[in-house]
Amino acid sequence: MATVTLTNIRKSFGPNEVIHGVDLDVANGEFIVIVGPSGCGKSTLLRMVAGLETVTTGELRIGGERVNEKEPMDRNIAMVFQNYALYPHMSVFDNMAYGLRIAKTPKAEIAERVANAAKLLQLETFLARKPRELSGGQRQRVAMGRAIVREPDVFLFDEPLSNLDAKLRVQMRLEIKALQRKLGVTSLYVTHDQVEAMTLADRMVVMNAGDVEQIGAPLEVYERPASLFAAQFIGSPSMNVLRGTAAGALVTLANGAVIEAAVDAKGPVIVGIRPEHLAPDPQGPIALDTTMSEPLGWNTLVHGTMGGTDSELVASLAGVHRESELQGTMRFSVAASLTHLFDAASGRRLGG
Repeated sequence: MATVTLTNIRKSFGPNEVIHGVDLDVANGEFIVIVGPSGCGKSTLLRMVAGLETVTTGELRIGGERVNEKEPMDRNIAMVFQNYALYPHMSVFDNMAYGLRIAKTPKAEIAERVANAAKLLQLETFLARKPRELSGGQRQRVAMGRAIVREPDVFLFDEPLSNLDAKLRVQMRLEIKALQRKLGVTSLYVTHDQVEAMTLADRMVVMNAGDVEQIGAPLEVYERPASLFAAQFIGSPSMNVLRGTAAGALVTLANGAVIEAAVDAKGPVIVGIRPEHLAPDPQGPIALDTTMSEPLGWNTLVHGTMGGTDSELVASLAGVHRESELQGTMRFSVAASLTHLFDAASGRRLGG
């Protein structure tokens, strides 16, 4: 195991700076998930840790040692890619053993390490097969096995589940989490999928356009998002955002409705309300003019606009509801403690 420390890490391609000063301390054995939309810089950041991209400025340390100038092979890291990166002409055994052979590891030790990893990943009966004879999930296990046998200080995962179908992604997500806990290896995992981030991470790093919006435990980010971007990116469906004007703990929305907020503020604000926190209330101040509904079984999503405005709203209602119940105008209230206020200009959270 090893710590990973990024200090004011920046990356430029020519005149274009794509990573704008990232600071991150990863503890021994910690599972960090870097999450954000496509093009936000998360994979570039991971590739700099791996040594596949150079650091323009800043310092990168693994296990307390500066590694900016070190080659990837000298950093004692192992990377798992989304496309598996397996050699098609080699067997599962040979794919897993390849890195050890290059390192001139004794044959007996190679056999033992591969056998142990195969047992851990339930690949014992597949060692003689070629990658084309395996399912997507089995190929990803082989890719992880190749990383495990190296006994690295740090695991790096670059969107490893994006090529799998939905059911298999859930299964592999659970397997990766169980495996990381069992091995206790420091891990950095990149994904654009906020469900993966919420379920896998000890802490998540939310990135946007080369900047870190927030670092924190998944529930911390969900319950107290530091910015409007983090608030809308984490959570499904996305957080509702409504413009209003604050006077103390009361916020007057664009249609004149007044709601109570959790903090005092003054002037233009953006109110954030998660769909699941809108409570049906015939006397509630928030009116939703419905346009459509989505029955999901465990809950029902109701889409529409806030009465008298074109602001989109989504409400999440527990359980199954008939479509006839969800037509016309529905009214909701929200507890003050479940509202989020953001500065209308900067998008940063108000009230800490």
